Amino acid sequence: MSLVEVKIGDLGKVITGNTPPKKDPSNYDGTYPFIKPTDMDIDKRYVTKWDENYSEKAYHRYHRSYIPSGATGVVTIGTVGEKLFQAHQHCFTNQSVNVIIPNDKYYDDYVFYLMKLNLPKVESANPGTASGRHHVSKSNFCSIKVNVIESIDSQKRIADILSAYDDLIENNLKRIKLLEQAAQNIYKEWFVNLRFPGYENISINEETGLPVGWKKVKIREFAKINGRSIKKGKSPVFVNYIDISSVGSGYYEKPKKIAFKDAPSRARRIVENGDSIFSTVRPNRKTYAFILNPKENLTASTGFAVISPKHEYDASFLYFTISKNTFVDETVALATGTAYPAINQKSFESIEIIVPSEQLIISFDSIVIKLLKSKSVLSNQNEKLKEGRDILLPRLMNRTIEV
Repeated sequence: MSLVEVKIGDLGKVITGNTPPKKDPSNYDGTYPFIKPTDMDIDKRYVTKWDENYSEKAYHRYHRSYIPSGATGVVTIGTVGEKLFQAHQHCFTNQSVNVIIPNDKYYDDYVFYLMKLNLPKVESANPGTASGRHHVSKSNFCSIKVNVIESIDSQKRIADILSAYDDLIENNLKRIKLLEQAAQNIYKEWFVNLRFPGYENISINEETGLPVGWKKVKIREFAKINGRSIKKGKSPVFVNYIDISSVGSGYYEKPKKIAFKDAPSRARRIVENGDSIFSTVRPNRKTYAFILNPKENLTASTGFAVISPKHEYDASFLYFTISKNTFVDETVALATGTAYPAINQKSFESIEIIVPSEQLIISFDSIVIKLLKSKSVLSNQNEKLKEGRDILLPRLMNRTIEV
């Protein structure tokens, strides 16, 4: 069966989202999910965490743009050509997203993979700007031409093959989240609730209120912040670069392998095994990750603090210390700026943390490092699954290979 050229607007109904006026708080804090590009992760199909919800009032005002499960949303302002998502429940989006609700000629999942394949066409549809950002208007978006398979049975078979990869990826992400939560629970039990092994026999220092042998120190006294950077004259041929957009709460996506000569100037900070990275730009987004068995020449954006433990066994303790809500709250309080709040290195280094005894840190690491290594294994599996899916995607969609 040959491919047929159609316009995106022919695939179904296209809806552009809305942002209810922020000056009226009654538009928010309801039960209707409000998905924005900042809630989406590159190369992740579903959005399972979002910052805001429409209220009942906003729902009634914008009910015509309420999108159903299965619809595909494509970012057309800002991160154009990078982000899209498929709704797994009814939700709203903002004006940076155009959503396709397929008609009865097209299978929902097929449209998602069709748009994933054609993101480069969306990116090049209009190099104009909206508030200084890349912008593809709704009319230009709808007029983009794509090649489709007309048989809905074939569409379903192709989408089911590709979905099998994404389902495994999503399952691994859930397992990663469970491992992370298990380790977080141990940290909380030991170092927040103070129910660590042998706590019954530990005395409390009346002056500090902490167990004897524990102390409160500035983070710079316990770890090195923003250690080594790549120097001129010693540059490698390539780097694996962690950008701010590829990191979430407790994980980071596959680094971008780029020639060092083409790397942005912010890609100069070396990240090594056992380091943690924490976003110092818009820290309220809780963006951080633990680095285990990194790729060669791994570097991070200057939008991160690179936190290097003084001892190998301190690594996991440091990571879970910076992932605490109280730590995030403190960095948010120290951040300055309005559009992109940020915390400088000097302020970051001055944040105080509670450090337990060395032996307790070693005991904690011996348990938790196994969970972090399991997370790393699953992350590596996901990289391979994504590679396999991305090899199949154009071949199946363009009928280079048959189902």
